[in-house]
Amino acid sequence: MKLEVQVISKETVKPSSPTPQHLHHYQLSFLDQLQPLVFMPLVFYYLNHREANLHNVEQSDRIKKSLADALTRFHMLGGWVKENLYIDCNDEGVNYVEAKVKCSLSEFLEINELPTAIQVTFFNCGGLVIGVLMSHRIVDSDNSCTHTHTLFPPQELSDFNPNLGITNDKIVTTRLVFDASVIAEIREKYSSDDKIIEYPRPSRVEALSAFIWSRFMASTQPKLDPDKIYSILHAVNLRTKTEPPLPYAYFGTSRGGFCGIIKPMREAIKKIDGDFVKMLQQGDVYLKYANENNSRFVKGVELKLSFTSLCKFPLYEVDCGWGKPAWVSAAKFTFKNVVVFIYTKSGDCIEAWFHLKEKDMAYFETYKELLAYVSPKNVV
Repeated sequence: MKLEVQVISKETVKPSSPTPQHLHHYQLSFLDQLQPLVFMPLVFYYLNHREANLHNVEQSDRIKKSLADALTRFHMLGGWVKENLYIDCNDEGVNYVEAKVKCSLSEFLEINELPTAIQVTFFNCGGLVIGVLMSHRIVDSDNSCTHTHTLFPPQELSDFNPNLGITNDKIVTTRLVFDASVIAEIREKYSSDDKIIEYPRPSRVEALSAFIWSRFMASTQPKLDPDKIYSILHAVNLRTKTEPPLPYAYFGTSRGGFCGIIKPMREAIKKIDGDFVKMLQQGDVYLKYANENNSRFVKGVELKLSFTSLCKFPLYEVDCGWGKPAWVSAAKFTFKNVVVFIYTKSGDCIEAWFHLKEKDMAYFETYKELLAYVSPKNVV
């Protein structure tokens, strides 16, 4: 199916009220400074609700007003990052693009393939799609009520390059859906009979991470290089690890490295406790690790597969005034070897969004031991 997408307008949406002068300088934390200069893309799909009886212009005005109001609360999203040290919250606003697609949204959703910036795309049927790009360094470790730089003081990073993970390789994005019954089967497959283990049955994210890792290695690395490091990276929530614990709604995660499957994963994640957070607050130890990690990447002696889960985020609660989205999806990353987990609307199935090099994807998505577990059904 060929989609004809026409850009209607481009503009900048500014905060509905000016940022107070004392909040214009938002200091980046040490963890913010280490973040790569990439965006976290999410796409929200809304079917037409005739009872709302809103035209495109009315829907657009409502979205822009909501965005302008949100920027007064999250004022750092409407500013500029300066010198990798702070955000100048100058109320410049965010990029806002509108486009129109010459088909209905339901037709589009039948397809199985598919800087802060917003794009709203209108469909012939009255449905619309809101695409959101948010700077990873701002939304991943930021907080609207606590200054993170006091928890993780900024460091001198003249020798650190946060963009080493960004690749010029052609990245292919593919979505695979794992049904509830399949996830249950995979969880049983990776369960342990060891009575000493506190939780012998892995969580859904643990089980899928282990399953995907094993299939990724089998399909793309049939012969292991003894001189290469093979590792998994998994996003870990730091909110509950600080003293005192941070609010659940706090923007942000951090990464914890680990090798192996399930047990090593848990052991590594358990190490991310209050003492680990105190080590991060010192900065120099983690900076040394980050530099060594980047060095291995540059030399090509380490192969990573990174996982991040958005399953517990209330993505399907985003209501702009005409109901909740019919679908929420990830979008293309500039990073390779990244897997993003998102619950389906029902909450019992999980979509896994893969971002791999074209060559690796060709092996991975045709691997029979993977496809046997993947659901062919549409999202809605």
